[in-house]
Amino acid sequence: MKVAVQVTCINDAMFPDTGKAVFTLLRRLGVAAEFPAAQTCCAQPMVNTGYLDEAVPVVRNFVDAFAGYDAIVTPSGSCAGSVRHQHSIVARRSGDERLQEVVAETSPKVYELTEFLVDVLGVTDVGAYFPHRVTYHPTCHSLRMLGVGDRPLRLLREVRGLDLVELPAANECCGFGGTFAVKNAETSTAMGADKARHVLDTGAEVLVAGDNSCLLHIGGLLSRQRTGVRVMHLAEVLAGTEDRS
Repeated sequence: MKVAVQVTCINDAMFPDTGKAVFTLLRRLGVAAEFPAAQTCCAQPMVNTGYLDEAVPVVRNFVDAFAGYDAIVTPSGSCAGSVRHQHSIVARRSGDERLQEVVAETSPKVYELTEFLVDVLGVTDVGAYFPHRVTYHPTCHSLRMLGVGDRPLRLLREVRGLDLVELPAANECCGFGGTFAVKNAETSTAMGADKARHVLDTGAEVLVAGDNSCLLHIGGLLSRQRTGVRVMHLAEVLAGTEDRS
C-alpha cells in the first residue's frame, strides 16, 4: 500500500511535532508513509468562508499532490472532513468534469488518523506508553462529519500507563470553528470557557484531541487561567513509548 501523509497547514506552521509523531507512529506499525512536498492547504478555510471559486485551484493542487496514493492519512478530522465532503462541491462548481472525476477518485482515500489505524491497519494497541491522567475532546468534524465514533478512545484505552477519564459534555463544540472564533469572538470564548471548565472538572493533567485547531483554542483558555493542564494531539500520545534505557 502506497501511503501519503497530509500534515495540514496548522500543523506545518505551528505544531510540527504532530506531523513528526504521525510518521514515527506509522513507521512503528510498518507503514513507510511519504510526504508529498507539493501539498498545501486542503481549501477548507476558503470553502467555510464562502470563497468557493477561490478554492478551485487549491483543490486542484491537492489532487495533483496526492495522485497515485492508495491512502492519504491526516491528523485532523477537520481537514479529512473537508476533503471527503467539500471537495466534490468545489469541483462541481468549477464545471471541470476532469476535476470532478479526480476528486471522486481521491477523496475516499483520505483517512483521519484513527480511522486509518483502526479500520485500515486493524490495530488499537500501537505500542504506546504515556503515564498521565488524560481526558479526550472529540472535535466537531471528526464526530459529526466523519463519524469516527469511539476509535480514538479505543486507541487511548490501549496506551500503557494512561489513565483515561471521561470529559463531561464531551460532544459539545469547543467554540473554535475556524473563522467563527474571529467573527463571533464573544460566543466563541464563552463556549471555550465551558469546555475548559469541564476539562478542569476531570482532574486531568492532559487534554487530548485529534485536531490542533481545537486544542489551540481550548489550550489558550486553560493557559490564561494558569491551570497547569497541558494540551496534546492524539498522534503525539500514540507515538510515545516507554524509555527503557
